[in-house]
Amino acid sequence: MRTRPLKVALLGCGVVGSEVARIMTTHADDLAARIGAPVELAGVAVRRPDKVRGGVDPALITTDATALVKRGDIDVVVEVIGGIEPARTLITTAFEHGASVVSANKALLAQDGATLYAAAEQHGRDLYFEAAVAGAIPLIRPLRESLAGDKINRVMGIVNGTTNFILDKMDSTGAGYQEALDEATALGYAEADPTADVEGFDAAAKAAILAGIAFHTRVRLDDVSREGMTEVTAADFASARQMGCTIKLLAICERAADGESVTARVHPAMIPLSHPLASVREAYNAVFVEAEAAGRLMFYGPGAGGSPTASAVLGDVVAVCRNRLNEATGPGESAYTQLPVSPMGDVVTRYHISLDVADKPGVLAQVATVFAEHGVSIDTVRQQGKDGEASLVVVTHRAPDAALSGTVEALRKLDTVRGVASIMRVEGE
Repeated sequence: MRTRPLKVALLGCGVVGSEVARIMTTHADDLAARIGAPVELAGVAVRRPDKVRGGVDPALITTDATALVKRGDIDVVVEVIGGIEPARTLITTAFEHGASVVSANKALLAQDGATLYAAAEQHGRDLYFEAAVAGAIPLIRPLRESLAGDKINRVMGIVNGTTNFILDKMDSTGAGYQEALDEATALGYAEADPTADVEGFDAAAKAAILAGIAFHTRVRLDDVSREGMTEVTAADFASARQMGCTIKLLAICERAADGESVTARVHPAMIPLSHPLASVREAYNAVFVEAEAAGRLMFYGPGAGGSPTASAVLGDVVAVCRNRLNEATGPGESAYTQLPVSPMGDVVTRYHISLDVADKPGVLAQVATVFAEHGVSIDTVRQQGKDGEASLVVVTHRAPDAALSGTVEALRKLDTVRGVASIMRVEGE
């Protein structure tokens, strides 16, 4: 075993960073044995140096992150501060000064991963980011390495634990959205401002990363169609149950049938109870991968939290340190296909539409005519009426999203349609 230690600089010492530091200290001997050399925490950059951080040597604490990554003796920089800046500049500076980088920064990778990949390649260093998507679940490395010889056609999954917890509670207890959110907040699953989770921003960043790796093309956050789940109601769950389905917030990345384009989207959807993703409960994550040769694969586990995320970070640290010892690098960016990202309007799937309509003869015929005029075929219709009002639930066959949008717009103009109560896609069939 080499005696000179590999030196690691840690940027950020919050929930994840402090757990990374703890594991590096308590499992130092095991990590050294697995890597083939000792690993030493050489510095920890923080914004509040006076905060007590148990298990971290105060002598390692600094507020000058730039000076830390510029040190010529640093082998690996671990970035867990998040956000776009100063993380992007610190990471590129680390590459310039000879360090490889392990990051958990999904927002930066989704928005400007190309810049980071280019800097890593230019300086012959590694960029690893297993912790950026789905916490402890091994997902990025299987997509980049284990399935590198296969053709992936679809990646669909639950990649946000907060939203899955909320939807699971709504389904299992009959709670409303706000009640389930309050419980998630009280248990620490939801932030004080849950917007990034419940409006799908977090999942969209992860979808961009997954699509880019799966389809060997550049997919940015702006390319991902996003809808939140704040409008999902108990009535939607009741309708889902009648169809033998439940509701999940899904990230879906697909290769077009002709192979000439890809799509990436995040939105709530009904999925059959028979689908493996339907059984994912509480704050767990799961990702379903469909590959041409390997078939269907599912990755499941805790998708967030200090310990699970730190586990993924340390797995990358071990891999990067091994590469340093062997004077090698792991896989970089693979974007050779340069496939275009199609808009949401091109996505073809099924739909569940709930309408509030007047309870009188001829309404169903009017509604059916609108669907036919826009080329959307109806699969089933369910109608209930009382005291002059009625609800009409229509489930369609597969149709382009643009055709469905045109249908809904036309339905809203009918005098007999008092409102479109709910529109939800049906996936996983």
